[in-house]
Amino acid sequence: MRQGRPTRRLGGMLAAALLTLSSGVVAQPGADPDQEERFDCRSLAERGPPDTALGWLERSLWANHCYEFQARAVRIGGDGVRSLALSHDVVEGVEREVARFLDGPAVVFERRGRIGRLSWAEGDAPAPASPAGIAEHLEGLYRLQLSGEERLANRNTIRLDIEPLDGMRYGHRFWLDTATGLPLKQILLDEQGRVVETFQITELRQPQLHQGEIGVDRRRARPQDPWHPAWLPAGFIPQPVETRSARHDDDIGHRVYSDGLATLSLFVEPVEGPDQLIPGMHRLGVSHAAVRHRELGGRTRQVVVMGELPPGVLLRVADSVEWQVGDEGGMP
Repeated sequence: MRQGRPTRRLGGMLAAALLTLSSGVVAQPGADPDQEERFDCRSLAERGPPDTALGWLERSLWANHCYEFQARAVRIGGDGVRSLALSHDVVEGVEREVARFLDGPAVVFERRGRIGRLSWAEGDAPAPASPAGIAEHLEGLYRLQLSGEERLANRNTIRLDIEPLDGMRYGHRFWLDTATGLPLKQILLDEQGRVVETFQITELRQPQLHQGEIGVDRRRARPQDPWHPAWLPAGFIPQPVETRSARHDDDIGHRVYSDGLATLSLFVEPVEGPDQLIPGMHRLGVSHAAVRHRELGGRTRQVVVMGELPPGVLLRVADSVEWQVGDEGGMP
């Protein structure tokens, strides 16, 4: 990879992708609080312990939204070991999540938003809130299995193994707090079953169920892009998230696709100026980035596909991007 500005640009794209998604929470300004759909977190207290692996997964997804807490954690990946301070709270129906790295470069991620939806609105078709939609969508893509109980961070957990049914995505191991459903440990496994990343909470400080409601993002119509990927792995669907970012120029198109667990970001921009990336495969932490320079819309454009997915999958998506016939203008 070239050094200097191209490297920073790739890092900026990764940062934009990370800020776009957070367990189904996305920053969606401008929603009318009197009109939005809401989820009452207090309903979780009325539910008994799940009796299936899928039930535990859905419980964990809702818990990520509804529990307020502070925690310390450690992340182990290809770029070494880093410790973090985490916090999550809800104010007037809007979530706020902060992750602060405690060693190495000083990095802070802060995200605010409502509960996201699984897909863009398509006519009268349902666009379910992401936790319920994800649990239903995973059928046929992964095999879920409960694998016993362990004690972590001085709390009882149940282990949930999630194995992909093809070689197009990575596997997961979750250790879920039996009292709250919050994930206390997560392991990401590549297509050969090797550990790619471990994330573990070492101290969870008095998690409290939010005694109120959280807003669900409004239904959003799909934007009309002049380009689209002609191929995606089975189960990957466009995500209804706001992708405009001050971290990159307006002529960079950015869309997000997910199967509910795995996510990829697709960027398309004109090739111009000195800070372009070398075509091929790049690695940044536990993520990969496939870079192609393609003739699209009457000019050369840089296509970047990023995600925690097998490199061959990212390259195939990048090679499949097509420009709509008749759309020869610039980026919207």
